[in-house]
Amino acid sequence: MSQQIDPRGPRFGAAITTLLAIIGLYLGLEQQPAAAAFTVTLFVLFAWSVFLPTYHPYALVFSKLIRPRLKPPSDLEDARPPRFAQQVGYGFAILGVVGLLTNVATLSLLSFAFIFAAAYLNWAFDFCLGCQMYLVLKRFGLLGK
Repeated sequence: MSQQIDPRGPRFGAAITTLLAIIGLYLGLEQQPAAAAFTVTLFVLFAWSVFLPTYHPYALVFSKLIRPRLKPPSDLEDARPPRFAQQVGYGFAILGVVGLLTNVATLSLLSFAFIFAAAYLNWAFDFCLGCQMYLVLKRFGLLGK
């Protein structure tokens, strides 16, 4: 059986990511050098969530400070789809860093836009785009058993 997680945890992380991505997008559109800091921040946060998810700041804040103050979740969810969604986000964060390193601002802007859209859908509407991608790929046998 796969690991089960509280679905409110990823939504909490998505709220913070939404904020970071929209600020980065705004700064990038305004051609502010500070946009680079948001590009790197999102890259580091996504890398952290892919390689050390248990120790990710969002997970620690949620598990130590927020979840104890909430009622138990009505149901738990499989951790694999949200984990896959983080990997997709990491891919877009890499795209942003490539844009930063090659001085192609359009790549960084696309990165911010896609990260914002996916995080916002998860946070505001409980619709995890990466999770849906995972389920489709799984259905077609592209992710193994």
